[in-house]
Amino acid sequence: MKELISKEALHKKTPQEITSLLYEACLNNLEDAKDAIDQQNHVLANEKLQKSNDILVRLGAGINYEAGIIADQLDALYNYLAEKVIEANITKNEVIIEEVIQHIEALSSSWKDAMIKNKDSQPQLLKQKANAYEKNTLYEENQYEN
Repeated sequence: MKELISKEALHKKTPQEITSLLYEACLNNLEDAKDAIDQQNHVLANEKLQKSNDILVRLGAGINYEAGIIADQLDALYNYLAEKVIEANITKNEVIIEEVIQHIEALSSSWKDAMIKNKDSQPQLLKQKANAYEKNTLYEENQYEN
């Protein structure tokens, strides 16, 4: 039942919100992997690092390549981070995991900021459209009064 609710909740999310959730999930898995390595639980570390890698692959698959050079650079960064996660998994190196975490945190923070700015600008745009409509409507009404 819990899984069904989660899937329903995901369907109500925007693609931008899903991307944000993927960043969070990736960070959680990387942190869990570091903890597992500290506890010498290499099986769990392997699991968590594989999930992190899967998330990075999904993030890469969701890139809008029509965005231009930024999309290409983001793709290259996701590929680099995926390679680092594989390297960290092979060597069980927490320093490499920390590097990936820092990059994902920066991406996540920037993504959240962009989402907030986008939400803030949307109501203003709607107000501008409404004002333009009202001006046209008022103009037309005044035109017919003469």
